[in-house]
Amino acid sequence: MTPTRLDAAQLLELVEDLADLLVDTVADGASVGFLAPLDRTAALAWWRERAAAVAAGQLAVWAVREDGRAVGTVSLAFADKPNSRHRAEVIKLMVHRDVRGQGLGRSLLTTAEEAATRAGVTLLHLDTETDSRAEQLYGSAGWTRAGVIPDYAANQDGILRPTTIYYKHV
Repeated sequence: MTPTRLDAAQLLELVEDLADLLVDTVADGASVGFLAPLDRTAALAWWRERAAAVAAGQLAVWAVREDGRAVGTVSLAFADKPNSRHRAEVIKLMVHRDVRGQGLGRSLLTTAEEAATRAGVTLLHLDTETDSRAEQLYGSAGWTRAGVIPDYAANQDGILRPTTIYYKHV
């Protein structure tokens, strides 16, 4: 399972699969900015809106397909300010629950880190729900925990949860 970087046209070709992956990830409780139950139409619209940023070079998106469907994705959001072009944010690292535990999350994260280095980015950052499964991945992949912001985002039950900020020099 090798991540493939998508251009805007490829993203739009895979939008159905990517929407299904987003719906699955949210249904499984991941904190990726949406609440369950996530309407598939909303997931489709969200992914379609990313195509312009991909075309403009502001966003890089990778996807992994297996058995004809998207099972993983990660994105890099590049900074647009002159004083921050050395950094990027890792966003929407998602792995379908059917294929978790096979190293795909680490592979996607490594892909984003290597691509950032090739693009001249030297600092990456991300946030994830505190005490989530994702925290284990980031810690074991050499990311540094910068701190916790309390009451950052609501979970599916409407309870405000903290988020942990991580960074990594690449």
